[in-house]
Amino acid sequence: MKTAYDIIVKPIITEKSMSAVADKKYVFKVARDAGKIEIKKAIEEIFKVKVKSVNTINVKGKEKRMGVHVGKTAAYKKAIVTLTAESKPIEIFEGMV
Repeated sequence: MKTAYDIIVKPIITEKSMSAVADKKYVFKVARDAGKIEIKKAIEEIFKVKVKSVNTINVKGKEKRMGVHVGKTAAYKKAIVTLTAESKPIEIFEGMV
């Protein structure tokens, strides 16, 4: 049984994700095998908020070169979590906007 902290890996902090905070949308890197319902329950448990919807994206790894050596970056799963209108904001993102 996975805990909520196993499902939510880390928040994704980019210009695009920070501009979505105004619309109560938060972006997280999540476990590759986590489903939308698991992600919703984990966010509600960790941050004590109400989740309206969860959208997930499987991000494929990119091919990278370092001279003659070819490698690949790791693939991961990204979740865009939308909170309800009456829900409080998530504290992690507050000072970054």
